[in-house]
Amino acid sequence: MYEKIEDFQNFRKKMNERILESGNLEIKRFFALDKNTYKQGALTTETKELLGLVASLVLRCNDCVTYHLLRCVELGLSEEQLFEAFNVGLVVGGSIVIPHLRQAVAVLDEIRSN
Repeated sequence: MYEKIEDFQNFRKKMNERILESGNLEIKRFFALDKNTYKQGALTTETKELLGLVASLVLRCNDCVTYHLLRCVELGLSEEQLFEAFNVGLVVGGSIVIPHLRQAVAVLDEIRSN
């Protein structure tokens, strides 16, 4: 885990800029696709972020979990909504998700304390 959420955000921003500066068209397209996926559509942005959060838990990507938690809190999702999403991730992914669930709750607590 990063020392602070701010460290995560700064590193992510810096490295995304560095990656996009490479000029690689396919990478730029993928980043644009990722960004556009979470825009409002038939599903709300909030629902899409929850889906991203669940997928990140199941795939056991702590950086992705952190990112989606930040977005979910930004969008005003409640603790109850987040814990229901955590439960879906746990049921789908099984007990291997538990360490990442712990990490997610620790990150959520840090986000909420700021």
